[in-house]
Amino acid sequence: MKGVFSLNYKPKALKKGDTVGVIAPASPPDPKKLDTALLFLEELGLQVKLGKALKNQHGYLAGQDDERLADLHEMFRDDEVKAVLCACGGFGTGRIAAGIDFSLIRKHPKIFWGYSDITFLHTAIHQNTGLVTFHGPMLSTDIGLDDVHPLTKASYKQLFQETEFTYTEELSPLTELVPGKAEGELVGGNLSLLTSTLGTPFEIDTRGKLLFIEDIDEEPYQIDRMLNQLKMAGKLTDAAGILVCDFHNCVPVKREKSLSLEQVLEDYIISAGRPALRGFKIGHCSPSIAVPIGAKAAMNTAEKTVVIEAGVSEGALKT
Repeated sequence: MKGVFSLNYKPKALKKGDTVGVIAPASPPDPKKLDTALLFLEELGLQVKLGKALKNQHGYLAGQDDERLADLHEMFRDDEVKAVLCACGGFGTGRIAAGIDFSLIRKHPKIFWGYSDITFLHTAIHQNTGLVTFHGPMLSTDIGLDDVHPLTKASYKQLFQETEFTYTEELSPLTELVPGKAEGELVGGNLSLLTSTLGTPFEIDTRGKLLFIEDIDEEPYQIDRMLNQLKMAGKLTDAAGILVCDFHNCVPVKREKSLSLEQVLEDYIISAGRPALRGFKIGHCSPSIAVPIGAKAAMNTAEKTVVIEAGVSEGALKT
């Protein structure tokens, strides 16, 4: 966890007419779904600039590592671009993290948006620059769907206004796993990617923070393995509180005899003894609600609420 920044810098909010950059730092997006999503950005009043490697393909990657990294750097370097939006996740962000020019991002702070495999970049960027980033629904894999939920689209409104957000049971039923109140920076994302940061210079720092986790297509025994690794690394007990989000299709497949997802989650989350709620529609789900990583948040399990400060600033950059 070298170079972890304690200051949280909120990027400037978007306004109509702004230009946003679209990149694929992991796997390549579905072209038709991406085209649909780009129309959505235009409906928001935004201009779009596409990364040079966006439509490249190198196996399961959107081009070579240096090509994807160059797109990330170019979009942050370009002062015309006010936000960097990831087209999709997949695999590959961990391969480029060590090459990121964090001083460039500190000099040109702006909105950075995505989730799933993008979790590795969120953790690396926030902890090395202090920039608040957004764990939010992706263009190709979420916005580009024919049946995209209105609340998934509405998540993008967070980028235009400095408004506090409160997650309540009006969005989804929430279950109290461990009672209590907690507050701190919101950190986390995809469980598989968070686990993959351990032992690297980009290891997730959960000390005094609200940790949120989500995943997709992982069997209970795989969730068990990853949560056990986080537990042994002290990441669960270091946290001030824990938000268990959507675990899509995380059911037994290979093994007839299996613990359920619920049993695995309760084994680790309850034993951690930190205030915990489960049931947030954050992650690979519909609707998919965006949250700002690095923003201050407060949870109350009795009220079943999480209050999250705005992730953008409508004025000059501020902490």
